[in-house]
Amino acid sequence: MLAILKKELRTFFTSPIGYIYMGGFLLFSGYFFATQSILTRNPQYTNIFSGMITIFLFIMPMLTMRLMSEEKNQKTDQLLITSPTSVGNIIIGKFLAAYVIFAITLAITILYAIVIEIHGKLPLWETIGSYIGFLLLGGAYISVGLFISTMTENQIVSALVSFFAVLLLLFLDNIANAMPAENIAGLIFAIILAALLSLYLYRTTKNIFLAAVVLAVAIVGTGIAYIIDSSLFYRLITKTLQILSLNNRYKSFGMGIFEVSGIVYYISYMAFFLFLSTHAVERRRWV
Repeated sequence: MLAILKKELRTFFTSPIGYIYMGGFLLFSGYFFATQSILTRNPQYTNIFSGMITIFLFIMPMLTMRLMSEEKNQKTDQLLITSPTSVGNIIIGKFLAAYVIFAITLAITILYAIVIEIHGKLPLWETIGSYIGFLLLGGAYISVGLFISTMTENQIVSALVSFFAVLLLLFLDNIANAMPAENIAGLIFAIILAALLSLYLYRTTKNIFLAAVVLAVAIVGTGIAYIIDSSLFYRLITKTLQILSLNNRYKSFGMGIFEVSGIVYYISYMAFFLFLSTHAVERRRWV
């Protein structure tokens, strides 16, 4: 894992992409710092982070698009997955490399906070909370981008899909509020989720019997639950999308509230997508 981490860090800093990423990040964050703090003489440093979240749209695809796509394109992924290192270590090494780059770039923005403290009163705990939340939020986005990178050998495709994935996650709260709340809509949504789970099982195991059994059990179980208490399905779509919303959990960090549930949530989010990434690469080992 350390060898992968060092290799990825070396690649980032010996190619233009690492410097373009860091330059873009600092350019946009500097813009938000200037417009929301310097020009307005506003010491509320946490406001800058609210604007900076939109930077993820552009920087995350740039940071993650080549992580696995480049290996596939250059056919070096076969060397990696047949090496003595486990696939899990490869994925974690690549994730940590991207995360270190992200953390280093974010750390540079602490200079903005120092400037505010020198010329005004910095809200310390809100600022610390914002940095911790931003680190967790960034890790979750990187894990999603890494997973997308494992699915294609084309870096442009990886970047575009990551862009739309980040866009979707940014607007997830708005989408959730626009979803129908009726019980029947929740029932249909639950069946669609069961079908997607069954499809995923079939794609990963190629066992149509297992996939069909899981689908049948899920549909029957969902139907029984609906008959017993249909209110369970009220606003099910909205509640599910709100659970998936990354930005929703970040708000408490921005207020200086360190919730253990929020930290566990982000770590679980990262672990889930790292697991999916590992599984996606593992499948190619046996193809």
